[in-house]
Amino acid sequence: MVRSGYRTKSEAAHKLIRHPSSRNFAASAPAKIAAGPKSGIVVAVAVPQSKQAVLNERNLSRLEENALTNALVRRCIAGDASAWEELVKQQNRRIYNICYRFTGSASDAEDLTQEVFIRLYRTMSSFEPDKGSFTTWLTTLTRNMLVDHFRRTRQERMTDSIDAAPAADEEAPTLAERVEDHGPSPQARLASKETQKMVHQALQKVSPDLREAVILRDLQDMDYKEIAAALKVPEGTVKSRINRGRAELARLLSRINRQAV
Repeated sequence: MVRSGYRTKSEAAHKLIRHPSSRNFAASAPAKIAAGPKSGIVVAVAVPQSKQAVLNERNLSRLEENALTNALVRRCIAGDASAWEELVKQQNRRIYNICYRFTGSASDAEDLTQEVFIRLYRTMSSFEPDKGSFTTWLTTLTRNMLVDHFRRTRQERMTDSIDAAPAADEEAPTLAERVEDHGPSPQARLASKETQKMVHQALQKVSPDLREAVILRDLQDMDYKEIAAALKVPEGTVKSRINRGRAELARLLSRINRQAV
């Protein structure tokens, strides 16, 4: 367990300030004002947002989220025990999912998640907001610990069978869930679980460098720039690894499907 040996300090003077340009940004879609069929009537015609507008809104949302998280981290560093508990609660599921997807073991993922937060507790003061987001920084820390774990357990992993997905992780996003139809029948849900199991099994056989790129992009929804910062490689390398990883995953899934027939 991580010990929260902080001294609680009042943060009343430090209010979180939302990004100034965020006000009413997503309140409604852009609209054109047009004359109605009768004189004096004005009709608001909704105009679909462009792809760029959606991306801009998403980027703005991330900026706001990063600002809030950075403020939370500052409170942790200042010794606010409640802020530490909130930060762990906020990041725990994401870190566990990364560890589980990479290792394929629920018990290993739990142990590694705890180790990540112990390391975070000890090194959080070294985080520099000006050099990137806290999410990317924590992902890098997690990735480094996973690499160490991979090296320590290389021989053991070659002989161990792949664990079944744990109940605690059923709500986690998977590649199979991303292509699942809405409102599936019980038969479809059963088939989907089988598909998820196959995807999980195949993912463990993908080369480590390619696997982590696919996990961060397709399961953690990080953009290329964030992944490049986390893995400390150029964006071009990230894109190449993702494409190769997806191709390798598709090939492995095809092989598993043929064996199942």
